[in-house]
Amino acid sequence: LSCNDHKNNIESIYFDNMSWYNTGHVAPSMRNARKVYDRLFGTRSNTRFRNITDLALGNARRLQRRLSTSDRRKFDEYLESIRTIEKRMDRIDSMKSKLAAASIKRPAEHLPRNEYIHLMGDLLVTSLQIGITNVGSLMVGPERWTTPTNWEGILDKPHSHHAMTHAPQNHLEDLLKLDRFHVSAYARLLKRMDGIEEAGGTTLLDNTIFTLGAGMGDGTTHQYNDLPLVVAGGGGGTLKLGQHVHCKTGTPLSNLWLTQLRCLGIERKSYADSTGTIAGVLA
Repeated sequence: LSCNDHKNNIESIYFDNMSWYNTGHVAPSMRNARKVYDRLFGTRSNTRFRNITDLALGNARRLQRRLSTSDRRKFDEYLESIRTIEKRMDRIDSMKSKLAAASIKRPAEHLPRNEYIHLMGDLLVTSLQIGITNVGSLMVGPERWTTPTNWEGILDKPHSHHAMTHAPQNHLEDLLKLDRFHVSAYARLLKRMDGIEEAGGTTLLDNTIFTLGAGMGDGTTHQYNDLPLVVAGGGGGTLKLGQHVHCKTGTPLSNLWLTQLRCLGIERKSYADSTGTIAGVLA
């Protein structure tokens, strides 16, 4: 999910998306709260998607028999994306009773930015709660965005957060207000997850790894060292909580992602440019 509520035409897909299936294959961010709601919880749209995927798969199977070996490889990628949608529809069909009990209403068309960010977080937590997905990301802002934004109730006039980080000495008070808001929005979601009971007397937060952070440590110089990160949730008992871990200089962020993959039971030897795991966060 992305809280970039409108398209900035000067931005590339690399700045406006954080999830990728593979090199050159983006998983497009969903940014419209109503469309997110309808896709996650709208059974009418699910029926429409079901009809489309059935038709596409039928046509694809007939076409596949006439393709060369090299073309079939490319076509298999296309088929796999359709099958992924089909599996999601099957999963949602089997969860209609849980969907009916989802405690979230269809969003209004236009919302103040702070409410919009809260709502996108609520949509993410609800989808985790009822099992629509086990993995999610919420991008509060794109990597680079120069468009001024209204922060109702936080700042007195529109500001470009990106532009302010290039001259922090001139905007320190406003930057602190935005930082406090972002952290409080994160804490709000943690509190909500901690109130959602799961099996064995645990909560959704106990069984989740929820990381707050960014890929840049200094917006003025674009340095990506000394990244401030918060890792919350118990990860099903795999994480050691209540501590400050200061990693050695040069430790890549991908070491944290590899560590979290291991916590989830995914035994990968490496991830991106990782050099190992961060033992200090493991229980």
